[in-house]
Amino acid sequence: MIVHPELRRAARRARRPLLAATLLQGAVALTHLAQAALLALALADLARGRTERLPWLLAAVLAAVAARAGLGTWQRRTATRAGARVRVALRDELLARLGVLGPAHLTTARAGAVRTTLVDGVEGVDAYVSRYLPQLLVTLTVPPLVLAVLAVVEPVALLGLVPALLLALCGPRAWDRLLAARGKEHWDTYEGLGADYLEALQGMPALRAAGAVGRTRTRLEERSAALHRATVAKLRVSLADTGITDLAIQGGTAAAALLACHAVLGGSSTATGTYLVLLLASECFRPVRDLAREWHAGYLGVSAADGIAALRTAAPGVRDTGTAPADWTAPPELRFEDVRFTYGGATAPALDGVSFTAPAGRTTAIVGPSGAGKSTLLALLLRHHDPDGGRVLLGGRPAAEYSLDALRRGVAVVSQETYLFHATIADNLRMARPGATDDDLAAAARTAGVHDEIAALPDGYATVLGERGATLSGGQRQRLALARALLADAPVLVLDEATSSVDERREAGIVRELLDAAGDRTVLVVAHRLAAVRHADRIVVLDAGRVDAVGVHTGLVEAGGVYTRLVEAGRTHRGELAA
Repeated sequence: MIVHPELRRAARRARRPLLAATLLQGAVALTHLAQAALLALALADLARGRTERLPWLLAAVLAAVAARAGLGTWQRRTATRAGARVRVALRDELLARLGVLGPAHLTTARAGAVRTTLVDGVEGVDAYVSRYLPQLLVTLTVPPLVLAVLAVVEPVALLGLVPALLLALCGPRAWDRLLAARGKEHWDTYEGLGADYLEALQGMPALRAAGAVGRTRTRLEERSAALHRATVAKLRVSLADTGITDLAIQGGTAAAALLACHAVLGGSSTATGTYLVLLLASECFRPVRDLAREWHAGYLGVSAADGIAALRTAAPGVRDTGTAPADWTAPPELRFEDVRFTYGGATAPALDGVSFTAPAGRTTAIVGPSGAGKSTLLALLLRHHDPDGGRVLLGGRPAAEYSLDALRRGVAVVSQETYLFHATIADNLRMARPGATDDDLAAAARTAGVHDEIAALPDGYATVLGERGATLSGGQRQRLALARALLADAPVLVLDEATSSVDERREAGIVRELLDAAGDRTVLVVAHRLAAVRHADRIVVLDAGRVDAVGVHTGLVEAGGVYTRLVEAGRTHRGELAA
């Protein structure tokens, strides 16, 4: 009966409605006791042949039944409201925590497992907090009250009830450790299966292209069988738990009845006392039976509690301790000073002494072969990680001196892997600026080169996109993301392979339009295709985590080196495509 600390913490979010639900649950239990006592009096009167007060007693029984129906409805609504408050507050907290943890956390945690925790795990916490906890408090209160009444009416009945009640409540505790182990195994398997299914759904095009759908189905069937085995293993322990409780309840009720009958035969008990023992013995165990039922309803929350606690308390990759004011009225200069960074588990540094400056209000391109460190530079700029050495400065201040929220409000990013939500095009664009007018949306879309295509849709900007923008082409998705970034109106604009899905002949024109629309923003352009960067004010060439060269397109071509090889490789690639 020890309540997991995470579940206690969740319950504190809805103290008042939970207290009200518990009091109402107690009131419902009292109606059962009142009904039992009234029926005992009625049966005793019948046994004596006295019927004058029988109508009043039966009317009181009906009143108790009606009161229980009303109180039960009120209790369920109150408990549902308490559970909803817990559920919403917990999900809000966990989502906010994921925002703090950032992308670095999801490189080690599977999205499907996190989804299972946020959805199924939190639903289990709702059932545990709103149903099990109130019933637990009633169970710890009502049986002692019944025993106190029976101690006055028929003390001998306690000889059967007390041992049985102790066995029903304490006996299953012997299985708690094993049940916890089985529950963790079940949750881990359930969480893993959820992650596998989500991954398979998201990767279905790749699975079909590789002819791996059948193999994936076989693997999922094996995982499903493992979940079945884990579920059965947990049920075995749970059924043993339930068996002990049922044995104690049935045995205790039977023992109390036998003791009451023995007292009647011995002449030491009255008819009223005997009927009270027979009826109240059952009511003594009713809360215990209800507790076992609610335990099973809320057990998923117990299994998920460790995962919820781990997510809630996970340490972010960077500490949000910055307090410097973020004055983004003017575009900031970006400067990397001897920046070094190595990913955990890697043998070679991703960046090794990188130093360069991106002037304020100008366009700086970052190019280099795959693995040169371009994406790592952007991750350090956005503080998904902090450098192992050196500094990243914005506007003359180290990035760590700004709060994460202020820092990321000042940098709009368009990445190669764009994400569009299942909403209208207008809603997707307004995520960057909720107050944007229709004219603002159209202007941003024109600059990104996608307005005409949106206007050609039957519903225009009111068109609902499929999940992840699946109803659009890759180029359309990227251009919508470009429009969204322009609407954000951040002083720093980062284009990370932002036009990789756009036809190469259109790419240079779109980039030029974007740079014109960027105005006096500080722009970083990361690209493999050099058509997107040749007109930048400055080009930084990375190679193996180091700066190979800094200059402009013509000068870098004449100087030879990595940049020249990239230019030649691009020409060869275009020639092969033409052939």
